[in-house]
Amino acid sequence: MNDLVCIRKDEPMTTSIQVAEMFHKRHSNVVRAIEKNIKALLKNEQRSGDRKMYFATREKMTDGQMHKIYYMNRQGFELLAMGFTGEDAFIWKVKYSDAFKAMEKIIAERHTTAWIETRKQGMLVRKDETDVIQKLVEYAKEQGSGHADMLYVTYTKLANKMAGITKRNEATTAQLNDLSTMERLIAKVVLDGMAAGLHYKEIYKNCKERLETVKGWLIAS
Repeated sequence: MNDLVCIRKDEPMTTSIQVAEMFHKRHSNVVRAIEKNIKALLKNEQRSGDRKMYFATREKMTDGQMHKIYYMNRQGFELLAMGFTGEDAFIWKVKYSDAFKAMEKIIAERHTTAWIETRKQGMLVRKDETDVIQKLVEYAKEQGSGHADMLYVTYTKLANKMAGITKRNEATTAQLNDLSTMERLIAKVVLDGMAAGLHYKEIYKNCKERLETVKGWLIAS
């Protein structure tokens, strides 16, 4: 659900692109509605000071071109979504409300000592894991792999997926702990696999199976 909302300027936000996609609207129409809101707010001298609702930027889209998009906080989204009607729109408003609340909790948690220390420890575990993956890259090249350097991304995606996170800086303390567990296990299985002379693809298969088992234990606990 947090795919709907990201962290920007240490605040939960969504984008005009995301809103257009979820509410089945043309992006240009969403941008037009946002800019109408901005003009109305400025005209009424609302939110024209320190706290803004909408933040314009330019980003590359799927067509390869740079386009103007808007990031918006919860208030900006709620103001925009007031004009969206229908049963589907209602459902997505609820989903966005839940996503904003969840991300607000994560942001609050990120400022706690527990989260900060867990993140620091996780970075050390990550470094140990990447050192092992570096050895695996060379090992895979010796076995004829032409894309061995992609193993960093492959194993990162695997660990993130099994820990239930998309972005590490948007994870809870519990998720960060689960991630470290996954990365420690990856390092061990990879080292054991190389020591046994297994093919690098077999090592990945073993890692995935072991992590799926551990994920089941973590969910059940």
